[in-house]
Amino acid sequence: MTVLDVRSLEIRRGSRPIVSGITFSASRGEVVALMGASGAGKTTILRAIAGLDPIAAGSITVDDISLTPGISHRGHVMRTLHRRVGMVFQFHHLFAHMTAHRNVWLAPVHVLRVAREDAESRARALLDAVGVGDRAGALPHELSGGEAQRVAIARALAVEPPLLLMDEPTASLDPARRGELAATLRHLAAQHRTILVATHDAEFARACAHRVLLIEDGRIRTVS
Repeated sequence: MTVLDVRSLEIRRGSRPIVSGITFSASRGEVVALMGASGAGKTTILRAIAGLDPIAAGSITVDDISLTPGISHRGHVMRTLHRRVGMVFQFHHLFAHMTAHRNVWLAPVHVLRVAREDAESRARALLDAVGVGDRAGALPHELSGGEAQRVAIARALAVEPPLLLMDEPTASLDPARRGELAATLRHLAAQHRTILVATHDAEFARACAHRVLLIEDGRIRTVS
């Protein structure tokens, strides 16, 4: 089952194309890596899929929600998209004054209107699932880079999105933690999550991804 379908995507900054002619899809339970050097356009593609940047041409479809040029990135479409897509940013962006546990349960309560008791229980289960259950009471500054990354994954999964986007997830991790993260992503994929990872780390991409799309100068050059 196709979860993400990107067709002839073009994104511009002013009159300058940042990415152009991007076409690919991702199925349920698949990990796809967008690999390339800094500035190649990987993060731009992720941001467009998440509805954070407008598109100039082409289309993006996540489950039953489609983004096309000129669509208003607000209202019902965006609320629905944000339930379909979870994004883990490179620098995590955890709420600094909240514990790891609260970072995870906050959105289900305030966005999805889930009962707090249920959201807290689900958050504890997610933190356990990604291996940081014992750090639930820690503030973000008390977490290591790898722990913060896992809390950010749990937070993104808390709204149960079918698609998880990750931007340069190994940037703050040592080799051992990169291996652990690759194993975590494979485990999530086995649970029928679809994961799209932007990375410049070839070893990590090979360790976690079913397919690797090489992005150069805003275009897909090779697929492996």
